[in-house]
Amino acid sequence: MLNTIYRSARNISALRVLMITSILLLGSMFSACAITPSTIVKEPSTAKAAAPATATTSNGAIFSASTYRPTFEDRRPRFVGDIVTINIIENTSATKANASSGSKQGDASFNTNAKIGDNTRPIGGLLAGLPFGNLASFAASSDNSFADKAAANSSNVFTGSITATVVEVLPNGNLIVSGEKQVALDKGTEFVRFSGVVNPDTITQGNFVPSTKVADARIEYRTNSKIDGAAIASIFARFFLSMSPW
Repeated sequence: MLNTIYRSARNISALRVLMITSILLLGSMFSACAITPSTIVKEPSTAKAAAPATATTSNGAIFSASTYRPTFEDRRPRFVGDIVTINIIENTSATKANASSGSKQGDASFNTNAKIGDNTRPIGGLLAGLPFGNLASFAASSDNSFADKAAANSSNVFTGSITATVVEVLPNGNLIVSGEKQVALDKGTEFVRFSGVVNPDTITQGNFVPSTKVADARIEYRTNSKIDGAAIASIFARFFLSMSPW
């Protein structure tokens, strides 16, 4: 009897050790689950300024078209590597509703007093020997109807600012800008990314441009949060303990 109790206690201890080991291994695996989220933004998110082109004799000794900056004008982004601040002001909403209905009715009847051809004997008499043959008539009706309604509402508000870098200058003078901002918090990192095509004429004083005036805008806010290992261990501990008979 004592040997049986001892073996049972040893099995229980081994099972608990196995459970604790599994919990610790799973917790360590999930605690490292932190990857950079995917992006829809046109990359690269930054670019180095191009080296000034060597002035040629056709440009003259003072003026150079490749590095031209107006004397009586604010310093505006014109070249690869220049920066511009995007004021993100996005407010979108959508509503959709749908409704449909239908109905169908049907009736059918059969009278046993009806006659067949020239026979003067009613059908009810022919059916007298059959079950329910003494019924005077049969009648049936059906009524089906249905109604279906559906509605969907969506609303999104995104405000903030991000400074982007000119990564390409198009032949018509428009600027392709792209930028990324990362904010590290306690349990992860927040990513704010932006890319689009900016018309230099929409750039205001201080090199600001609203996101509503950026073509092909790609705006995203994503979070790369690490899973708390203690929380995962607690979940698995409750799971295994709920299955344990002790």
